[in-house]
Amino acid sequence: MASAAEQLAANMNFEAFQKATELHQRIWFTLGAMIVYRLGAYIPIPGIDINAFAQAFQGQAKGILGMFNMFSGGAVSRMAIFALNVMPYISASIIVQLLGTVYPPWEKLRKEGGEAGRKQLNQYTRYLTVILAVFQSLGIAMGLQNSQGIVDHPGLFFVLSTVVTLTGGTMFLMWLGEQITSRGVGNGVSLIIFAGIVAVLPRYVSQAFELARTGAMSGGALFVIGVLVVAVTAAIVFVERSQRRLLVQYPKRQQGNRMFGGDTSFLPLKINTSGVIPPIFASSLLLLPATVMGFAATANLPSWAQWLPGAVGQLQHGRPLFMVLYGALIIFFCFFYTSVVFNPDETAENLRKYGGFMPGIRPGKRTAEYLDFVLTRLTVIGAAYITIVCLLPEALIGFYNAPFYMGGTSILIVVSVTMDTVTQIQSHLLAHQYEGLIKKSKLRGVRGR
Repeated sequence: MASAAEQLAANMNFEAFQKATELHQRIWFTLGAMIVYRLGAYIPIPGIDINAFAQAFQGQAKGILGMFNMFSGGAVSRMAIFALNVMPYISASIIVQLLGTVYPPWEKLRKEGGEAGRKQLNQYTRYLTVILAVFQSLGIAMGLQNSQGIVDHPGLFFVLSTVVTLTGGTMFLMWLGEQITSRGVGNGVSLIIFAGIVAVLPRYVSQAFELARTGAMSGGALFVIGVLVVAVTAAIVFVERSQRRLLVQYPKRQQGNRMFGGDTSFLPLKINTSGVIPPIFASSLLLLPATVMGFAATANLPSWAQWLPGAVGQLQHGRPLFMVLYGALIIFFCFFYTSVVFNPDETAENLRKYGGFMPGIRPGKRTAEYLDFVLTRLTVIGAAYITIVCLLPEALIGFYNAPFYMGGTSILIVVSVTMDTVTQIQSHLLAHQYEGLIKKSKLRGVRGR
C-alpha cells in the first residue's frame, strides 16, 4: 500500500500547480532575477574598446578564458560587468570547504558549531570571495591596460574603476544567488551558472547546423551527435538519481512504560559524490598553459623554450594528449574530493553516538572500514561515469570538428541543476497539498463540534 506522501505525489497535476500561489511567486522571482543577470552580461565595463577586445579575445576562445566565458554566458567575450560571474564565490566555497577538514578551528565550527558555525563559515566565504574577486579583477585590469588599442585611457583611474566594477558585479551576483535560494526556486548560484551555459547553447546548435549545411560536417555526423546528446543526458539523469542505500538500525529503549526507537533508516551514498568539481579542476589546469602561451605569443622565447608552443598546442580540445590527461585528472580529483567531502570515520562515529548500527557490522572502526570499502567502489564507478561523459564531447570535437567546446562539465551542470530545480518545485507542490489537507481536517473538526 502506498504511503500518504506517495499518494499526494501521484495526485500532483496542473490543477494543483495553479492553486500553489506561493510557488508562482517564487518562480516569477527566479525568472526576474535571471533576466537581471542576463541584462548585466551585456553591459561592458567603462573605458574599453569593445570591438578591439572582441578581436583580441578570439585568440583565447579555446583557453581557460573560453571556459569562463561559457560559464558566464558570453560576459567575458564582451568584458561585461558580470565577467567574473560567481567563479570567485565558487572558488572561495571550495577553499573554505577544504580548510574545514584540515584547519582545526574551522573544523570545530563545522562539526560542533551548529547553525551559528555554518553562518560563520558562510561569512568567511564571503570575505574570501571579495579578496579573490579583487585580485582577479586587478589582473584583468592590468592585462587590458598592457594590451594595445583596447583601453581608451590607460592609467590608475581605469584600473581602480575596473576593479570596483568587476568586484561589485561578483558581489551583486553572490547576493542575487542568495536571494534566489531563499525567495525563489532552486539553488541561486547554480541557477546563475545554469543560465549562463544555456544562453550560449543556441549559438552552438546553429554552428553545428551551419557546418552540416556547408559540408564541413556530414549529416550523419550531426545525427550521431544528436543521438549521443540524448543518450548522455539520459545516462546523467539515471546515474545522478542512483544511490547505494545502506541499512541503519536503531535499538529500542524504554522510558517509563513506553518503548521508543527501534527504527530503521537508510544511509544514502551517491555514485557521483564529488559532483562537477573534478572536471572543472581538471579542465582549468589543462587549459591554463594554453592561455598563458596565448598571452605570451608576441614575446621572443629563448632558444631552449622554442618547443613550448608546440607542446602546449597539444593541450587543446580534441587532441589525444589533452584527452588522456583530462581523463587522468578527472579520476584523481574524483577520489581526492570524495575523500574531503565524506569522512567514513566521522560518519561511523556519528552513527555510534546516536546508537545506530549496520546489521552484521560492529559499530566504530569496523563500520568505518565498511563505509570506506563501499565508498571506494562507488567512486570507481562515479569516476568512470564522469570521465566518459566529459570525454565524449572531446571525441566529437576531435573526430567530427563539432563546435561543442562547452564540454561534459556544462552538460553535467545543466542536467543536475534542472533535476534539482524540478525536485524543489515538486517539494513545494507537496507541501502545498499537505497544507490543504491540514486546513480541511481542521474545518471538519470544527463542523463536528
